Amino acid sequence: MSLTLNEFMRRLALEPAVLVSVSAAEGSVPRGPGTWMAVFAGTALGTIGGGRLEFEATHEARSRLAAAALKQVPAPQQVRFALGATLGQCCGGVVHLGFDRVTAADIPALRARLREALAPVALFGGGHVGRALVNVLAALPYAITWIDSRDEVFPDPVPAGVLCEHSDPVQVAVRTLAGGTHVLIMSFSHAEDLDVVAACLLRQRTQGDLRYIGLIGSKSKWAVFRKRLQERGFTQQELSLVTCPIGLAGITGKEPEVIAVAVAAQLLCLRA
Repeated sequence: MSLTLNEFMRRLALEPAVLVSVSAAEGSVPRGPGTWMAVFAGTALGTIGGGRLEFEATHEARSRLAAAALKQVPAPQQVRFALGATLGQCCGGVVHLGFDRVTAADIPALRARLREALAPVALFGGGHVGRALVNVLAALPYAITWIDSRDEVFPDPVPAGVLCEHSDPVQVAVRTLAGGTHVLIMSFSHAEDLDVVAACLLRQRTQGDLRYIGLIGSKSKWAVFRKRLQERGFTQQELSLVTCPIGLAGITGKEPEVIAVAVAAQLLCLRA
């Protein structure tokens, strides 16, 4: 998660740690490959699933930190943990954990490596709903780029791990989004919203690599947008790629925080 990642980097600048990561898994396990936790001498960040597995992994990581301080020969990087009889966890699968001792010198490479594991989200719009949504998503496994044509709109500070981008015209930013990005459109004007949607559909036409295109608004707003986008030459099939209204069905309420939770829940369903 972005918040955990940034706290990891902050602490790592002060003291070494062991990065414990799930490198492979067999059968029923608490967390899958790519999951990680950072173990320091006195604390830990993140989770690989809890229970006895995490207890044993934390103990192993701290033993390695102590051995490194004594300049002892490092232990093998990969360790296999059986979750059944050995650890007494009912999952019953097998987890292969990697143990990497890291220091402040590793921060640039680690930040890039761990951020790549986060699903990219591009949020167009710095209004009330945008702010509420950024606060929710910042604690979830997403790499967030927050985009607006108004440079002064972003709060100070922004949530940890969120990248702010000023783009005028705002739709130009669509060209440089990472492949697989989930796009959320909620700018301060319908004209900007329409231009961003059109830019996303043009990118889908040529590259087809956006994971999700979501537009805030009512069914009547989308009816107007559909007509205008058809006039720009977009087909019914292309228009079907846009989700409007956005948010998980069944979560009602128009408060920014409620909308933010509904949208975050919808994105999490897509990950599943």
